[in-house]
Amino acid sequence: MSRNSRSFYVYFIIIIGLLLFTVWIGTLKVPNNSYTKGEFVNQLENNEVAIVNICPNKDTPTGSLEVTLKSGQECILYVTDVTEMETLVRSYGLDPTVENVPEESWFLNSVFPILIVVVVCVFFFVMMNAQNANAGGGGKMMNFGRSRAKLTMGGENKIKLDGVAGLKEEKEELQEIVEFLKDPGKFTKVGARIPKGVLLEGAPGTGKTLLAKAIAGEANVPFFSISGSDFVEMFVGVGASRVRDMFAEAKRHAPCIIFIDEIDAVARRRGTGMGGGHDEREQTLNQLLVEMDGFGVNEGIIVMAATNRVDILDPAILRPGRFDRKITVAPPDVRGREDILRVHAQNKPLGDDVDLSQIAQTTAGFTGADLENLLNEAAINAAMDKRVFVKQDDIKRAFVKVGIGTEKKSRLISDKEKKITAYHEAGHAILFHVLPDVGPVYTVSIIPTGLGAAGYTMPLPEKDEMFLTKGKMIEDIMVSLGGRIAEEIIFDDITTGASSDIKKATKVARRMVMRYGMSENIGVINYDDDDDEVFIGRDLAHAKGHSEAVSGEIDKEVKAIIDDCYQKAKEIIMKHEDVLHKCANLLLEKEKINRTEFEELFDVKYPQPEDATMTMQ
Repeated sequence: MSRNSRSFYVYFIIIIGLLLFTVWIGTLKVPNNSYTKGEFVNQLENNEVAIVNICPNKDTPTGSLEVTLKSGQECILYVTDVTEMETLVRSYGLDPTVENVPEESWFLNSVFPILIVVVVCVFFFVMMNAQNANAGGGGKMMNFGRSRAKLTMGGENKIKLDGVAGLKEEKEELQEIVEFLKDPGKFTKVGARIPKGVLLEGAPGTGKTLLAKAIAGEANVPFFSISGSDFVEMFVGVGASRVRDMFAEAKRHAPCIIFIDEIDAVARRRGTGMGGGHDEREQTLNQLLVEMDGFGVNEGIIVMAATNRVDILDPAILRPGRFDRKITVAPPDVRGREDILRVHAQNKPLGDDVDLSQIAQTTAGFTGADLENLLNEAAINAAMDKRVFVKQDDIKRAFVKVGIGTEKKSRLISDKEKKITAYHEAGHAILFHVLPDVGPVYTVSIIPTGLGAAGYTMPLPEKDEMFLTKGKMIEDIMVSLGGRIAEEIIFDDITTGASSDIKKATKVARRMVMRYGMSENIGVINYDDDDDEVFIGRDLAHAKGHSEAVSGEIDKEVKAIIDDCYQKAKEIIMKHEDVLHKCANLLLEKEKINRTEFEELFDVKYPQPEDATMTMQ
């Protein structure tokens, strides 16, 4: 229920209550007609009457007697001859007071009922108009064409650029927008035109929406925020009407910022997919194009939008004059991650063993949202342990929970399956340690997780990488095959546990051949077909970019890469077979080992267990 609806019902109940109260007050003045003249005479004779007030009518001898007994009881007696009753009362030695009966008010009898009706009608009329005027009232027929953008005035936005961590270059690019909104004359004097639109693109959780809020808060200007899906309705023309209404409202608050989140919901490429050329979404896009750079002039209005699918946007909205600038908001590097962690740790008491620098190194590829969720899960772990501060162990457990899934320590697993898992994960860990571009090992565990894995091996990237090399991708394939190889060497049999590893290795090898041109026989040609579905903005009839003969050659190259990596990885694991046995036995003993414990296995020589080469039955 909306705020206006709640207010309406509250006022309605108050008015009904006042009317009922008025009726109740009127009932208090209704006299008790059961009091008789005989009872009054008996009370006079028995000396029970204390006070008598006679109220004769103005034009007739009738009237009423207000009798107060010595017991305190009050009664009213209506009589036909007040003179006779006055004589009777005086005969008993009482001195009654005589006053005229109050006349009924013409205002209460005539004007007041009409006034109540008028007040109630005006109240309902005003409340209905207030609801219809609300832009967010989606339940009324006349409100379909109104903008649903939420307006935040300049003083209400407390987010500043200083509160956005890990996006140094992005903030520098947007600083010009802030300067224009604060002092547009500085730019117009030299003939400069400020960008009409700024498109923020990047992976989910990198801080695109937060940047837009910070820009509005820094410039101290009105900020209209709306989602791309809020424009589109089932009724034709509603989206275009909302776009017109939003820009009309923005002109009244210029200079201001309009922020459209997830703009790909309304600005997808036209003329593609299953939709026709006149559907509701395309009409909305056409109106948006006109408002951003058409015949009309929108001075002082800057349109900011965010999306993680810039590849499916219509080219018309990406041209200069509409979205002049495209700012890529990438996941933060190690320094940016450390800054983000410090921001989110400000309201969380940290123990003296917490090392945010080490956490930043461990969380390569994490976005700002991922880091915030990591510290939040760590705080939850601390609260569940009934502690008032967060320890490093809380963050490590949260890291595993966020990255892999909750550990299922209570799950019953046979000794045979534990041993298979131990050797499987040991095979991965050895390759992580030996190969130079994929390690080192952070944690090895044979505890099942919530994602269905029987165990996991987590590496610790020591640096952020801007791009992949062929050698790095080859090593990734080798690591993926390490678990399968260890099972084959030790048990002379294989299991289904390596299915996801094989899928990952095949995907990397196919991209090497088809997308990156890393095959000598296929050549430096991109044969990769777009993976995008037709419903997100691609053509329905999408022909394959190569022949069937080339497809066969691609399959041969992918198989050759996998076979070569399999053979190389097998040689490495067999060379370190003693470490394989030691790691598996240590995992069976402790279930989880860290980097230090694992690396010590390469330096200490333990005798090989006699039953290590058991076969699978």
